Amino acid sequence: MRKDLIAGNWKMHSTHLDAIQMVQKLSYRLDPADYERVDVVVCPPFTALRSAQTVIESDHLQIDLGAQHCFYEEKGAYTGEVSPQMLSKLSVSYVIAGHSERRQIFGESDDDVNKKVKAILSEDMIPIMCCGETDEEKEQGLTEERVGSQVRLGLQGLTADQVAGIVIAYEPIWAIGTGKTASADDAGDMCTFVRNTVAEQFGEAADSVRILYGGSVKAGNIAGLMAKRDIDGALVGGAALDPDSFASIVRYWL
Repeated sequence: MRKDLIAGNWKMHSTHLDAIQMVQKLSYRLDPADYERVDVVVCPPFTALRSAQTVIESDHLQIDLGAQHCFYEEKGAYTGEVSPQMLSKLSVSYVIAGHSERRQIFGESDDDVNKKVKAILSEDMIPIMCCGETDEEKEQGLTEERVGSQVRLGLQGLTADQVAGIVIAYEPIWAIGTGKTASADDAGDMCTFVRNTVAEQFGEAADSVRILYGGSVKAGNIAGLMAKRDIDGALVGGAALDPDSFASIVRYWL
């Protein structure tokens, strides 16, 4: 039985002072029963991770801490980068790998994503590996080809046991930050495609992989998305910056 997961990607928003308030406000809006049903993750920018960690630990919150990115080397002359080991020492539990903005703006390749996934796992953290097609690829009928390739290359060299514990986020690039959202049926079909792609390589391990949908997720569309068999949660962008909106998404069944 896969436990649902709702992760908030704050992107390049919020100072460390904002993070303290945002995590506290979110915790006020959630009940113990919510955490029994859903794993809740917040992914602040690097500068706010320590502040968020302090609030979570001092207040004994059941919110998990996530990071938006990491480099795949443990240490070295990589100015501006952060290693998985650095994140694990901050009690980070999840790390996003291969978000479309990292791929498109910063030129990350499928090979880079694969290295990151392996490095994240080496520090006993859980990768949230992203995949998704552009609007152009969608119009050309290349969605399954592109997404399938991203999934296969991102998981290359992993064992079935490793794969069983990871998270994959299907995020159609044309829906991120645009206000457009894939229909619940289309999103569900693509998440099923992702699971089948994993099964082709790793068999029954695919049944344990949690697959999220991301792309303009909000309180008004989360219930329809979550009704789909192969959607196990959401990677939330803009709506995660408002504790009220994010809490409503976490409590999608109410």
